Order: sequence, then structure tokens, then C-alpha cells
Amino acid sequence: MVSLTTTDYQRRRQALLKQLPADSIAVIAAASEVTRSRDTEFPFRQNSDFFYLTGFNEPDALLVLAPQANTPVTLFCQPSDADAEVWHGRRLGVDAALDKLGVDAAYSTDTIDEHLFELLNGVHTVFSCHGDNAELDQLLWQLSDGLRQTPKKGNKAPQQFSDLRPLLHEMRLIKSAKELDIMRRAASITVAAFKRAMHYAQVGRYEYQVAAELHHEFASQGALHPAYGTICGGGDNACILHYTENSAELRDGDLLLIDAGAEYQGYAADITRTFPVNGRFSEPQKQLYELVLKAQQAAFDEVKPGSNLIAAQQAAAKVITQGLLELGILSGTFDDNWRKSTWKRFFIHGLGHWLGLDVHDVGEYQRQGQPRPFQAGMVLTIEPGIYIPLQAEVDGVAVDKKWCGIGIRIEDDLIVTADGYENMTAAVSKTVAEVEQWLAQRG
Repeated sequence: MVSLTTTDYQRRRQALLKQLPADSIAVIAAASEVTRSRDTEFPFRQNSDFFYLTGFNEPDALLVLAPQANTPVTLFCQPSDADAEVWHGRRLGVDAALDKLGVDAAYSTDTIDEHLFELLNGVHTVFSCHGDNAELDQLLWQLSDGLRQTPKKGNKAPQQFSDLRPLLHEMRLIKSAKELDIMRRAASITVAAFKRAMHYAQVGRYEYQVAAELHHEFASQGALHPAYGTICGGGDNACILHYTENSAELRDGDLLLIDAGAEYQGYAADITRTFPVNGRFSEPQKQLYELVLKAQQAAFDEVKPGSNLIAAQQAAAKVITQGLLELGILSGTFDDNWRKSTWKRFFIHGLGHWLGLDVHDVGEYQRQGQPRPFQAGMVLTIEPGIYIPLQAEVDGVAVDKKWCGIGIRIEDDLIVTADGYENMTAAVSKTVAEVEQWLAQRG
């Protein structure tokens, strides 16, 4: 099993330290637990930036990087507490943090104010992810103000606060070989879950039961949580992009759209498949489905170094525009429809997004106002779709009812390689013939 080591996290911190000005510090906060109701909490999920630099999965910790300090990497974490740990689980503790996390200094979170005051004193610039953690924002301001008001004691407040995210998120965008292996594992777990769910989904069962099959497979393979809220939308529920109610009964003749992904060692997968509940596509469903599949392949062909996400989206949109004209859903000429972007009425979201520690992962999509070229090591989704609501109209004219209430999305997870792409999620059936053959094997 591939996993990141203490050395990997140390290398990341050193790479970031090298980018910081000598007279600066960077402060990155861990997540806090979030109350669900009264005295119960949601399952804890670490802040992705903090996790990227530490691999440490406890709440309320703080990481400080200071290039000029005697101890450039300082961690604040919860102290060992036998009574608290009986109730809430084991803590790494301050002493073990030095060895296990490979930091230069470690202190209890109880001493943050004292030590952070010293670390801020005399630096010119403080880098942080302002807005991510209100408590940290307030603390940095208060400590800086305290320094500003005590110059007679030789104290000097920071003169500038800067956003750390451009530096850190640029690092996160290009995945290492180990990260890619972890993401391949997240993808393979999700592939297995989709195969299971597609076999389980049948007329008379409920959307939430299908979601439960996915989650069971995730957890049984070591991915204890979904990477995001699972979408299981039958019939016209598939036309709601972020449908998570998952409460409807599956009906004969409907398509079921599943959008789900496992989170494994912090990294996300993200697959969408759309298939007939009864095992056979109707003719209108088949025609729209094959159009979306053709659009996805056109986008795939643009996933290579030097191309970009906008070029891929335009390739998919051209296929969808032409296909909707041929089906009679749009009318007029291709050029006129392309100029008016009429495809956006039915393909209502972007083509894809970066993928990594966050399902909608960080990283710029543009550089100096231009689409950012793909580079080897980037990971992204490609997910064209067509959604035709029950009461769909084009220029005031109702769309033929045979198309209405159909929502279709097909999504895969791609690694940009030196000469093209690797599709990590191709093993989930996708062509009409493959899907119907897989569904025919249901018990």
C-alpha cells in the first residue's frame, strides 16, 4: 500500500520555505471539530492545506514556517491528556510530534499566544490563508497589534499580510508519483463501488439504498468517508446538478445518475455514470446518452500538455451543439447556435475541475488572463452532460416530451501525462452496449 511518509511532508515544507522571503513567516491552521447537534460533532475532516504540509489529522493544531528562525518548522498541537483521551481518542502529543512529524519544534496549543508573539516579532510579512479560519485571523491581528503598541520593549509588528494560497496551491496542483498512486487507489475503490451499485439498483429500490451500497464498498476497502455528498438521482432528479436528497423510489423507464467518489488517505475520486434502472435504454435516452459520450471523447482528445480546459470544453460543446441540432432539440444553423452558445441551455455546468485533496481541488485555471496549459502531473475530471427538465423550452417553444425529464452526465478522472492522459476510472462500463451487458448480469 502506497502512502506518504514523514520525509515526503518534510520535503513539501522545505519546498515552501524556499519560496518564502527571509523576513517572513507562514501560519497554517488545522481544522476544528464542527458541532452537528448539541454535544455531538460531524466526522472530523482536516484542512487540506494543513494536511498537505503535515499529514497530521488532529484538530486545532497550528503550523508555523519561519525561514530565518532557529527552528524553521514549529507545530502546536493538543497536549497529551489521559482523561480527555479516554473520552475522545488518543492524541499524538507534543513530545511524539517532534519524531513522528519531523518538525523542528513542538509546543502545546495552550502556549500558542506566547510563542506566536515571539515568532511574529520583527518579521516583515505574514503569510496565511486569510478568511479560512476566523479565529486565526483574529489572533494574528491581536498579536500584531500587541507588538505595534510596545515599541519601547524592542518589539516590531509585521508590516504586511499576504496570501499564502498562490504559493501553496501551485505546489498542490502538480501531483507527485506517490500522490498519483494514492489517487489511483481512490479511483479503483470508487470503480468497485460503482460496479456494485449498478448491479444493486433496480426498479422499486430507493436512491438512498443505492448510495448505501456505494458507501459500504468505500468503507470496506479502507475509504471511510465519501469525498463529497453522494448524488443518486433517478428520473428528472438527475436534472438537479447537486441533488443529494436521495429519497425517491427508482421507477421503470427512468435513468439513474450516480455521482460519487471515495476519499482515500485524504485524496478524492469523482465518477459519474448514468444508466437505465430497468437495464435497457429507451431510444431517446440512448440518443442523448451517446451524444454525451461522444462529447466526452472529444474533450478527452484535448487533454494533453499544451492544450487547456477551455479548448476541451469547446470541443465537447461543439459535439453537443451539432448533436442537439440533428435531434431537433435545437433549430437553425450550427454557426448561429454556436455564436449564441445555445448549448449552455442543456449543458449547464463547466466541463471539469482539478482533483486532489479537495474534490474541487485548488490551482489556477488561468494565467495572465489566458487558459492555463495542461502539464503532466495535473489531475482533473471531464464530465459533460445534457439536462432537459420536464418543462424545457427553446425560444418559447416546448421541447418534445420524449426528451423531457432526462438528465445525463458521464464523468471520469484523468491524469495529464507527458503525451496525453491516463483515465483512472475507465473500468466502469460506459458505452451503451457495455452498460446494458453489465446490468444484464444483475441477480
